[in-house]
Amino acid sequence: MTELLKLLENDPRLTPEMLSLMLEKEVGDIRDMIRRYEQDGVILGYKTLIDWEKLGSEHVSALIELKITPQRDRGYDHVAQKIYNYTEVESLYLMSGSFDLAVMIEGKTMREVALFVAEKLATIEDVTSTATHFVLRRYKDKGLIFGAMPVDERGNIV
Repeated sequence: MTELLKLLENDPRLTPEMLSLMLEKEVGDIRDMIRRYEQDGVILGYKTLIDWEKLGSEHVSALIELKITPQRDRGYDHVAQKIYNYTEVESLYLMSGSFDLAVMIEGKTMREVALFVAEKLATIEDVTSTATHFVLRRYKDKGLIFGAMPVDERGNIV
């Protein structure tokens, strides 16, 4: 039931009771579907998106491009497994284009991120180059707008 998954993806705080009303299904059926999706690995987890800037907290996000030489009979998966096991790694994607892997990481300072890249990512045998891009400001993430700017009646920022 993709509608259930879409609702949970947009707001994981929805209770089975709320979902049953929205989808016109029995609460027990909703609970069973959620449990099955969790057991089958369709639902991988539940996360809260936080605007750390509003708390004045030191927080740095970076996208690191990696070029790698995939190993014979292992492809990119072997290198990806090494990388996604680091706790600093928030997301990891195999990409098309000018680089192979995109790594999203979080840290307290730019120095902390730079050290992670230099000491952990760049030292992986199959990594041939890295390029680090620091996130300067988040405008929208996971469909949510950060610090929405006021607009006039014509949609222009005021």
